[in-house]
Amino acid sequence: MNTSLFFGKERKKGKKKNPGSVLLIGVPLIHISVSSTNRHLPRLIHLTKTPLLPPFPTSTSTSLFPSRQSHFILLLPSMAAALAFPTCCCCRRPSLRPSAGRRGRRPVARCALPSSEKNSFSWKECAISVALSAGLITGAPTLGWPAHASPLEPVIPDVSVLISGPPIKDPGALLRYALPIDNKAVREVQKPLEDITDSLKIAGVRALDSVERNVRQASRALSNGRNLILGGLAESKRANGEELLDKLAVGLDELQRIVEDRNRDAVAPKQKELLQYVGTVEEDMVDGFPYEVPEEYSSMPLLKGRATVDMKVKIKDNPNLEDCVFRIVLDGYNAPVTAGNFLDLVERKFYDGMEIQRADGFVVQTGDPEGPAEGFIDPSTGKVRTIPLELMVDGDKAPVYGETLEELGRYKAQTKLPFNAFGTMAMARDEFDDNSASSQIFWLLKESELTPSNANILDGRYAVFGYVTENEDYLADLKVGDVIESIQVVSGLDNLANPSYKISCEE
Repeated sequence: MNTSLFFGKERKKGKKKNPGSVLLIGVPLIHISVSSTNRHLPRLIHLTKTPLLPPFPTSTSTSLFPSRQSHFILLLPSMAAALAFPTCCCCRRPSLRPSAGRRGRRPVARCALPSSEKNSFSWKECAISVALSAGLITGAPTLGWPAHASPLEPVIPDVSVLISGPPIKDPGALLRYALPIDNKAVREVQKPLEDITDSLKIAGVRALDSVERNVRQASRALSNGRNLILGGLAESKRANGEELLDKLAVGLDELQRIVEDRNRDAVAPKQKELLQYVGTVEEDMVDGFPYEVPEEYSSMPLLKGRATVDMKVKIKDNPNLEDCVFRIVLDGYNAPVTAGNFLDLVERKFYDGMEIQRADGFVVQTGDPEGPAEGFIDPSTGKVRTIPLELMVDGDKAPVYGETLEELGRYKAQTKLPFNAFGTMAMARDEFDDNSASSQIFWLLKESELTPSNANILDGRYAVFGYVTENEDYLADLKVGDVIESIQVVSGLDNLANPSYKISCEE
């Protein structure tokens, strides 16, 4: 199979690619393209000014991820650009020339017109320029324009919502916070246990002093909030929840003794065990599926809950690693259609024996079958089965379908399943068709200047439906041609509604 690869859905060779577009922000911008080949002295290659554009951001494409250049968008008001690259008030041309005199003297702007054609300095034009710049930045009406001629909000978007505190990058923590529960007491136990990870970043045994504070805080929260936690459990799962809370209390005492013995190496494994107890308690708080899937998608395979699968990959040309099993948690609470589609394909053995088709250090991708089709062909219809773009927004009660958050105008919204973790799993699709995902999947490997956690241009554009929770670091060792030997369901298959693989088997 000969393919041309780009970010998003793989296409067979010969199909036309998107020529690319630019990330657009609602202020005058300067777009700088910097070569990344020299890490110490990046070379300025290209500098262009972008005109005023609609609010933040409007488009992305595969061209935003080149292999040899890094593209940055700098939010600089037009006044700053004018100061950095002055233009003459007479000829209106950029004219940055070194002034005569001592070498090394600061360059100044010189007029390109002969002295006979120069205009005198205009205070009026200067005042108008300042007023226009102020209007662009503040959004306030200026120069007597009617109020309806200017935006109701500042043109510069409130990006603080995108970068609000340290991002959560641990897949387990992301899955815990994505559960449809609202129990403050259990979160107060969870948070200090997760903070142990940051405490362990301190060098030496000094880290244990910080860990001890975390453990005491978690123990106190469990003791004070136990009844509130029990009250939040689903009635059918209350007995199991009580048992888990007892184990959690004992485990916290054991972790306290580990800290007192100054056994730093034993902290992380115990922390992981305790967080598994917390996560299971939180899952026991979910009583049934919390919403109805829209009628047009209700007959598709739906994962109404969570499921866990193990993906075994045969790794070629690596003497240190012959094969690896990746554990993946699929989140049907926030992506029932997307996760259900994947789990249904897993049960059909669709991915077994399939090669890794892209591994470029940014993503690992697979799922494009042999032949001309770019997805799974449903035997009952003879056509490629596609699913809609599915996005659960933080604070919403149900996902939105069929449109990106940008297209919906929800520029500040954040998804419940963000591209924060190494090994975030999502559906690939055609660039210009939101509802074209079928079987091609990818895992995000690392952050770049365009995909920082909590300010990610992929969030709200691609449907995340799970995370690799074990051995995720080995995803970076996968190469094109490595083979997925099998994907097997570990738990949660009973949460799959409308499984098409059963219908196929019966036929």
